[in-house]
Amino acid sequence: MTTRRIAIETWDPDYGAPVAAGVLDPSDVSVDAGVELDPAAWKPMTPAHDASPSEDVLFIDGVRRTDASAWITEEGPPYRALLASIGAGAVLGGSRARIAGAAVERLLIAPQPTANVSTRAGSYTAALATGTDTDALSRALQQRLAALETRVAEQHRDAAEMIFLDGPLRGWPQPHAVGYIKSHHVSYLPEALQSTVGELSAGQRTPLFFMATSWSRYSWYLRLPGPANHAWWGIVRCEISEVLTVDDARRAADRATAILPRFASSPHKDARAPQNLYPIAGLEGHLRRLLGDAAFVHRCIREVR
Repeated sequence: MTTRRIAIETWDPDYGAPVAAGVLDPSDVSVDAGVELDPAAWKPMTPAHDASPSEDVLFIDGVRRTDASAWITEEGPPYRALLASIGAGAVLGGSRARIAGAAVERLLIAPQPTANVSTRAGSYTAALATGTDTDALSRALQQRLAALETRVAEQHRDAAEMIFLDGPLRGWPQPHAVGYIKSHHVSYLPEALQSTVGELSAGQRTPLFFMATSWSRYSWYLRLPGPANHAWWGIVRCEISEVLTVDDARRAADRATAILPRFASSPHKDARAPQNLYPIAGLEGHLRRLLGDAAFVHRCIREVR
C-alpha cells in the first residue's frame, strides 16, 4: 500500500500559490547555465559572505488598488475605464528599519485620451491603455506602478549598498540592484538542473545562470529558512544586471543570499511567509494607509458626474 504524504503550503490560498503548478512549464527564454559552474557540476552553493545585522539594505515595493470601474461616454460609444490608486516606497532595513520615502498617484486608466477626474479624495490623472478590455486596463495600471517603483528606486538608489526590488528588475541597469521574485510560473532551468533547486538548504543558492529577453540579467534561486516540506517551499528567484562581470555577479549573489534570510517572514505573522519579507510587508501596510480609506474614496468617486 502506498503511503500518502501531504505537504501543506504556508501561503494563504487567497493569494494564489508561490508555485503556479506542480510541475513548472519550461520557459522559452534563452538561458546560459554555465556562467558560474559547468552544468555538469551544478550543486547547492553556500554564500561566501557574512551578513552583518547592521548592514543597511534598501527594499522597494509598490501596491495598487482599483477604486472603481467606470463606463465613460463622450463622443462615440461608451468605453470602460478604471479609477485606481497606486503607491510605491522605500524602506531601509538594517539595525533599525525605517521608511525612506513614498509616493502615491491616482489614475484614470482609459483606452483613449480623456480629461482628468477631480474628486474630494484627489485628482485622477488620465493614463492611456493599449486596449479596451479589462486585461488591457489592468496591464496599463501595472505598467504605471512599475514606473512609479522605478522612480522611487532612482530617488533612493544611493541610500544603501544593495537595493532589493520586489519583483523583476525590468531592465533597471543599477549594478547594486537585485530583483526579488516571490512566485514562479515557469522554470528557467533545463530539466536536468531543476533538481538542484530541490536540494537547496536554507540560505543556499543555485549557481548563476544568464537570461536574455528584452533585457539581459544574471539570475539564481535561493531557499529561505522555514519548514521546507516540498522541493519549491521557500524558494525565491533573484536577478541582477548584466552590466556586472561574472565575478562581481557572483559576489553580489552571495551577498544577497546571505542577507535575505534575515528578513524572511514567519507563517504565524504573514500569510505569504517566508517569501514576503518583513520590510516589504511593513512597507505595503504603510502604502495602503497612504492610499486612503477605500470606502471613502469610492464614495468620493460616486459623487462625480
